[in-house]
Amino acid sequence: MSVRVRVVAGAVFDATGRVLIAERPAGKHLAGRWEFPGGKIGDGEALEQALARELREELGIEVGGCEHLMSLEHAYPDREVELHLYTVGRWQGAVRGLDGQGLKWVPLAALGAEDILEADRPFVDALQRRGPPANMDTAAAPAAAAPPGA
Repeated sequence: MSVRVRVVAGAVFDATGRVLIAERPAGKHLAGRWEFPGGKIGDGEALEQALARELREELGIEVGGCEHLMSLEHAYPDREVELHLYTVGRWQGAVRGLDGQGLKWVPLAALGAEDILEADRPFVDALQRRGPPANMDTAAAPAAAAPPGA
């Protein structure tokens, strides 16, 4: 029987419509591959609360507005993942990799060419069909320079 993990992730957009992806750090499951930032949902934690906490802990930003895009389940050989993706068009702060992860801003149209985790691939398709979130606040989401290592 495999391990089941519940995860929430954010497709964080900048003012130009690029989306942020994070590289899985060395020593973690599927290290070196790219994913949408986020993490495990705590016991009794609401999805939006978990997303806000994870993005604060991983990226140093405060979510100002998010919208649920889709949920899915994916089975890896050693674990099953229940994933919930939100689009984040309003946020404050300076994006930085607080867990030592690589970060990069990618144009939405180019996202499919990245080495994204298999579990996140349906999110890429859904994001490309939908486009950037309607709730974007370009003042709160500056088009920052690429983070170190991008």
